Amino acid sequence: MTTSNATGSPANAAEVLVDARGHRCPVPTLRLRRALEAAGPGAIVRLLADDPMARIDVPHFANETGYAVIDRGDLGAGGLFFVVSRPA
Repeated sequence: MTTSNATGSPANAAEVLVDARGHRCPVPTLRLRRALEAAGPGAIVRLLADDPMARIDVPHFANETGYAVIDRGDLGAGGLFFVVSRPA
């Protein structure tokens, strides 16, 4: 995991980038979960994925575990991003 955002510019110190592109379900969600569990309270994790199932899996995971999807969108070429926060 790195601390840069999707564009490669320096990110907020509390933000963690998880690049799960090239992996299929359930790997992107499992990597997101691992990053959120390791991050401190109030942390933000940005997940990059290209598995179409992430559109369904990530919001469901966040809803079931008490995390919040604060942003999401398309990266182009089938890529997706999600920004998920851990409660403080």
